[in-house]
Amino acid sequence: MQRFIAAAVLLTSLVPGAVHADVASRRSPVVQVVDKVSPAVVNVAAEAIVREPDPFFGEFFGHTTRAQSLGSGLIIDPSGVVVTNAHVIEGASRIEINTRDGRNLEADVLGFDHDSDLAVLKVDAKGLPAVPLGSSSDLMIGETVVAIGNPFGLSHTVTAGVLSAVGRSVPERGGDTVFTDFLQTDASINPGNSGGPLVDVDGNVIGINTAVVRGANGIGFAIPADRARRVVSDLLRFGSLQPVWTGLRLSTISPETARRRGIDRSHGVLVERVYPGSPGEQAGLEEGDVITRIQGRPATVREDVTTALYSVPVGSNVSLTVDRSGNSMSVSLTPERPPHGLGLRFVERGLGLRLREDQGTLLVTGVAPGSPAANRGLQGGDRIIAANGQRTKTLEDLSREMLRSLERGGILVVVQRGPYQYNVTFSF
Repeated sequence: MQRFIAAAVLLTSLVPGAVHADVASRRSPVVQVVDKVSPAVVNVAAEAIVREPDPFFGEFFGHTTRAQSLGSGLIIDPSGVVVTNAHVIEGASRIEINTRDGRNLEADVLGFDHDSDLAVLKVDAKGLPAVPLGSSSDLMIGETVVAIGNPFGLSHTVTAGVLSAVGRSVPERGGDTVFTDFLQTDASINPGNSGGPLVDVDGNVIGINTAVVRGANGIGFAIPADRARRVVSDLLRFGSLQPVWTGLRLSTISPETARRRGIDRSHGVLVERVYPGSPGEQAGLEEGDVITRIQGRPATVREDVTTALYSVPVGSNVSLTVDRSGNSMSVSLTPERPPHGLGLRFVERGLGLRLREDQGTLLVTGVAPGSPAANRGLQGGDRIIAANGQRTKTLEDLSREMLRSLERGGILVVVQRGPYQYNVTFSF
């Protein structure tokens, strides 16, 4: 009899649902987040054709191979708009999106921005599951976050952790770019997670995960949703991130700058110049002012200011705390779209270059004597083929990069003379 009872108990334990009758009680917030968001998470497969040079005869006799990178993406609109990382699709000749329900869709690039490490793709499909970008302005350190993506090609992997920090400054792996506003989390983010969402327990997308910075010991990073929304909006409208105009030339205060300018501060952002009639002048800023906070956060390096300016819609008020001769004051700055042709005026008057469009490049038609361009050895007949790593096929391309360079303090252009190319850097 005891054996019969034991067998009956064993059979009962094998009946489907007998043990899992309380499954509803196990639907934790993390489970609910995954149910809500994961249908909008996709795998991004980017294929590039790479030419490998022949070891004896060079590139001309080399052969081509296909290289593939895998990443993640998030559908933010049912019409097929997908957000991912720029480094996932950089150099790709073909991009394929794999959805959770098994569809393989070829994607086109609507735009990308290397400095933000964001790209927007479009697939030809309707009614796709979508989750829009949320907000990152009210995040709490320690709150639970969930990362969803495809690390190492393992589709729809879920990791959970806490938000460890905001506003992290971290350098790009193998590059010169410094990202100053990353979210930090201990939710595991590995290669392949790039481009997937970081989500709070309410299912709001608070960031876009990135592996452009290599994490260590359980540290992962994500691009804040507020910055991503601003960049994505420009990429959808214009195909590239549009510059903003403040009329301020800024620099990070260094010990040498502090000594030379007599500044009693070891950190902050110095206002080197305020252009007449600009938003900076209208806000009341003056040369020699030191920006110490922006939007309530510390401003210790120039990138803190420029990042904040690119995280709000153009025309929005940005709050600054400014030190002027030892007195702290509050300033409201309203960045604007640059006036038409402003970037080219800086190219002509600041660099001393006259250019025209010719055969998909910019032909140098004149160099002002004694100008920075003349001092760097540029001459008529040279061609400007790229600026800051971006191709410059039109005057508008160069104008845009020139305006963005004013914030960085310099511009790198690629000059072609005959069959040769060389890099020229101009500092402001």
